[in-house]
Amino acid sequence: MAASKKKTKGGLISHGIAAQNRKARFNYTILETVEAGLVLKGPEVKSLRMGRATLSEAYAIERDGELWLLNSYIPEYQGGVLSRFDTRAPRKLLLHRKQLAKYIGEITRAGASLVPLDIHFNARGVAKVTLGLGKGRKKEDKRHAIADRDWQRDKARLLRNKGRGDY
Repeated sequence: MAASKKKTKGGLISHGIAAQNRKARFNYTILETVEAGLVLKGPEVKSLRMGRATLSEAYAIERDGELWLLNSYIPEYQGGVLSRFDTRAPRKLLLHRKQLAKYIGEITRAGASLVPLDIHFNARGVAKVTLGLGKGRKKEDKRHAIADRDWQRDKARLLRNKGRGDY
């Protein structure tokens, strides 16, 4: 998941991660991930290429047999006059029909959530969103995750120092 941002001369992202939801893996246990297409307007793509989008409060829902990304923030593009669009508009997600049926079933039947993990540009320069099918974590699960993360960090520090005594 260490995909870096590749920038062109103008400071725009040509391929790589444009926006990331870092808290999603902490708040949810991600069972499965899927890459979906995203229906965007021209100025939205340009604004995404600037790397200023936010996914921290975004989520995906089902409406009329389609998946939609709600509450994702893509700021207005400042480079043009005709760049007015709703910054938090619902954006349609594009999946194959079988994938769509599978994830809609998981959301409605199992009580799982589709959480956007990141928006990125693939090698062809097309905007994609990585969705995670996850179950919400309870408070004690989050505490356990924090303890595990702290132990892994301490263990790496101890192994790096190889018992020299400087902690």
